[in-house]
Amino acid sequence: MNLHAMRAIYLFEMARTWRTLMQSIIAPVISTSLYFVVFGAAIGNRITEVGGISYGAFIVPGLIMLSLLTQSISNASFGIYFPKFTGTIYELLSAPVSYLEITLSYVGAAATKSIILAAIILLTATFFVPLRIDHPVWMLLFLILTALTFSLFGFIIGIWADGFEKLQIVPLLIVTPLTFLGGSFYSIDMLPPFWQTVTLFNPVVYLISGFRWSFYSLADVNVYVSLGMTLLFLALCLVTVAWIFRTGYRLRP
Repeated sequence: MNLHAMRAIYLFEMARTWRTLMQSIIAPVISTSLYFVVFGAAIGNRITEVGGISYGAFIVPGLIMLSLLTQSISNASFGIYFPKFTGTIYELLSAPVSYLEITLSYVGAAATKSIILAAIILLTATFFVPLRIDHPVWMLLFLILTALTFSLFGFIIGIWADGFEKLQIVPLLIVTPLTFLGGSFYSIDMLPPFWQTVTLFNPVVYLISGFRWSFYSLADVNVYVSLGMTLLFLALCLVTVAWIFRTGYRLRP
């Protein structure tokens, strides 16, 4: 394995984060803090507790997951799309670097950025609401698996996209709405039975439910089902990336 090449790609992608600190870190943290203020103050006055947890604390895992999903996709998709846009992707593909090493480098950098951002948001949340983490190992497991999975998903989007506008289609029109409808700000037990059943077809429900369980031992879905769905989506992304590199889809002229 060409560790020097992987390290070079990884460090280059991480350096881009520090060059765009306002966009990569500060802006998402400020946006999430506004969610705490708006939802905690406006809705928290009407819904004081959910499952014995204060509403402000209840929404913290959902807000972290919202930022984690969107930033993982954004970081990974832009990271691989920009070499395509500039034409340097062909130099990378012709270099003595395997497809696996390329994927691990870009996805690893994107996941690292997202995990750092999630940690900052978690720290920021402690200034607004009292938090506890009942299962820290499970919390880290869900955090890392979700970051890797959606960084892979973003990597796929970056290869598929043939314009900057397409980089935003999936995060804005699909992932963000699914996250809002996936129990970020409410428990699906609060919905009528029909809509509870419909909501279970939303894959983001399982991610948020498992992540919230790691904080408060409170979940809408069994934690092992949540873990299984996360691993399933990860496997689907891995298979898709393998197919892309085997066929050269959107990589070869």
